[in-house]
Amino acid sequence: MKNKNLLVLAFVGTALSTAAAAQTSDFPAKPIRVIVPTSPGGILDFVARLLGQKMTEISGQAVIVENRAGASNNIGTEYVARAPADGYTLLSVTLPFVVNPSVFEKLPFNIERDFAPISTLAAGTYVIVVHPSVPAKTLVQLIAAAKAKPGKLNYATGGNGTNLHIAGELFRIQTGVDIAHVPYKGAGPALTAVIGGEADLSFPALSPALPQVNAGRLRALAMTGSERTPLLPNVPTVAESGYPGYVFTSWVGILAPAATPPATVAALNSLVVKAMKSPGVIDRLAADGTTVIAGSPQEFQARIKSELARWAKVVKQSGIKPE
Repeated sequence: MKNKNLLVLAFVGTALSTAAAAQTSDFPAKPIRVIVPTSPGGILDFVARLLGQKMTEISGQAVIVENRAGASNNIGTEYVARAPADGYTLLSVTLPFVVNPSVFEKLPFNIERDFAPISTLAAGTYVIVVHPSVPAKTLVQLIAAAKAKPGKLNYATGGNGTNLHIAGELFRIQTGVDIAHVPYKGAGPALTAVIGGEADLSFPALSPALPQVNAGRLRALAMTGSERTPLLPNVPTVAESGYPGYVFTSWVGILAPAATPPATVAALNSLVVKAMKSPGVIDRLAADGTTVIAGSPQEFQARIKSELARWAKVVKQSGIKPE
């Protein structure tokens, strides 16, 4: 009887393994939705749409990018946390994903418990830009003007805890300037506000800002990364401008709900990495100063853990509060 039971268990295990393998080999069998928790126009939306196009080409299944903005990215994030864990609803994230746990006392999800990392996607530098009406032609002049009249200059962001806000608060801490924070409903509207002269400056990703800088609608004063970009070779870094402690770059990643089967996560990782490392995607992102960093779920998990600790310190020092 014991041997018979063992045979039955072995048969059931083999059947389940075969079924799982068949299911994974057929994945994706229907359209995939990628939720972007911001409004259109920022680097998160840009990378997600580029990824979606390439995933569609490779898989033959439509990948639909859907914006669900609001509450400092928390609306879209919660939506995916509660979505079916079948691999067909994904979440594209950037810094607010690891910043918000330090900003909000209570969130309707836990980022380490409720999500399964799939892969990082890309990383990019940001740029400090001002409206042409702002007299400062260099970052040193901007800082001097801000210190001469504390609180007069303002900077636009996509909301509390967003990439632009974190970049701005880190800048404020490092330089000691008093500049007013003006939150908008997304990185796109924030950039539009500076272009229109409604706000004085901002800290956008290079990709959406570059066409505006080249057209003369914005003036670039400094790059936030550790190196200059060949796309704006005459624009120095913040460090070169006298503040070596300031370095800000951001990343984009993609996740699934936590209970997504490991085999499905592996299939998604393979599809995502293949899409991101295709020459067309690499070249398109490079043209905007963004680098592909697609990798394993484990590497993304490690990044999430380290970034949670890093930005908790900045949030505490800057006193960022929920909107």
